[in-house]
Amino acid sequence: MFNLNEKVIVVTGGTGILGAAFVKGISEAGGKVVILGRNAAEGEDRVRQLREAGGEALFVAADVLSETDLQSALSQTLQTYGRVDGLVNAAGGNIPEAVIGPGEDVFAMNLPALRKAFELNLFGTLLPTTVFGRAIAEGTGRGSIVNISSMAAQSAITRVLGYSMAKAAVDNFTRWMAVELANRYGDKVRMNAIAPGFFITHQNRRLLTQEDGSYTARGEAVIRNTPYQRFGQPEELTGTLLWLLSDASAFVTGEVVCVDGGFHVFSGV
Repeated sequence: MFNLNEKVIVVTGGTGILGAAFVKGISEAGGKVVILGRNAAEGEDRVRQLREAGGEALFVAADVLSETDLQSALSQTLQTYGRVDGLVNAAGGNIPEAVIGPGEDVFAMNLPALRKAFELNLFGTLLPTTVFGRAIAEGTGRGSIVNISSMAAQSAITRVLGYSMAKAAVDNFTRWMAVELANRYGDKVRMNAIAPGFFITHQNRRLLTQEDGSYTARGEAVIRNTPYQRFGQPEELTGTLLWLLSDASAFVTGEVVCVDGGFHVFSGV
């Protein structure tokens, strides 16, 4: 039930740290991986690694905010594999200019930066869905779309306002689209989301850890409020991802699954 044998899965943001765990897990589960990203060198290297391990993979350079890029990526995917069975919307991230520091004027927000955060995280999820989701819905089999949410959408996390609002919108889109897809296509295409806890990535490494690996004050606050008392490992997201992409979750749609070491349920007391 949990295998992805012969399924073609597109992963946006597949060149990132979490994306690396995603594409590896999908490939090991038997899926054919289409990696979308802007870093061609990293993307081609990941394809090489997957192929050397016996998997099938394709890299397509694409910006998730460019419909032209996405349509081209869809064409290349169909030319190579003939179908699309799943989509993982892993592209996204924080926009430094949209961060509001503790000493800044909360009424003088950088609105252009907030819009940029919305475009990357919300429209960077919505646009690939409109392109690859249609291919899934109009294909011959059943498929699954998995979005990436965040702890910042589950409760208030200081500073990252733009990112938080955008990820909250991703949660809403996940639920809304799940219902609309079911109304139109029955159980042919599902949509769910994963809300990761705190994982060290390129974007947050300097915010959470010092150069020697010790925690910053913000990193200590995260650990203090995570019952597991540690950051997550990217591979610890893979099981949930494979469940949501596979037939094992055939009756699951519209859910946001937290994978966070207990962060979102802990009151701090």
